[in-house]
Amino acid sequence: MTTISSPQSSPAMSAITGFAEVNGAKLYYEVMGEGQPLVLIHAGIVDRRMWDDQFGVFAPHYRVIRYDVRGFGYSQTSESSTHMPITYADHQDLYGLLKFLNIDQAFMLGVSNGGRIALDFTLEYPNMVKALIPVAPGLGGYEFTDEATEQKDAEADAAHDQGDIAQAVELTLQLWVDGPQRTADQVDPTVRERVREMTTYLCELPEDKSERQRLEPAAISRLAEIRTPTLVLVGDRDVPDMLAIADLLVTGVSGAEKVIMSGVAHLPNMEKPEEFNQIVLDFLSNQRVHQ
Repeated sequence: MTTISSPQSSPAMSAITGFAEVNGAKLYYEVMGEGQPLVLIHAGIVDRRMWDDQFGVFAPHYRVIRYDVRGFGYSQTSESSTHMPITYADHQDLYGLLKFLNIDQAFMLGVSNGGRIALDFTLEYPNMVKALIPVAPGLGGYEFTDEATEQKDAEADAAHDQGDIAQAVELTLQLWVDGPQRTADQVDPTVRERVREMTTYLCELPEDKSERQRLEPAAISRLAEIRTPTLVLVGDRDVPDMLAIADLLVTGVSGAEKVIMSGVAHLPNMEKPEEFNQIVLDFLSNQRVHQ
């Protein structure tokens, strides 16, 4: 393992980095800070770097873990020796990573697909989650209903299949970074370019031939099982289905709270990091007080 300095942390604080071998994959991770573990799970169009404005900020308070989900960033997948596709589940990968790091219980914070993973993990391993923060989360078993979202997503997939990576990435940015209510020039250009870099990197990665297994029964039918303190966070400029999922979670998870951040779309931690960070730190601090 090596160490890297964090520009968001004090000069004396650095991150431990490495790879955890989990079910035919090498999951790249970075760990910084001490205390109660806090896991950051990235969205499905980016990688662990989406947390650059949180990683060092949270580290003085928690032992912060961010990692690249299988098929993203620096994480690597091995070819099956039997020539059969490797099957896996994201929540099981996360379990393997936490066991590798000797973590028995953690706070879970996930955005979009990362929120889906956090929810599935909480259902599968409830005793390992002290508090849950799904941000604009996906939800296993939920079927999107907004035609405009589906059309834009299909256009991005078609551009990717045709080899037009730049167009696929731009359409993805329009859908998830700008959102349906804004144009590109209404979004912080720095945020847009950070996401563009990560999404382009993702689109240019070799195809991962592993087969993802979904949690069964799906999370959408099991929300009442979640007894973990839960804060649902969503941006008011996100696509309609994400706002609908947030409502489903608040209704279905006993005691769940909801915060709607104004003026942001699908990646609120990148658009308004200071506001986002304060919301998360306040919520987690309250959980520590009531341990």
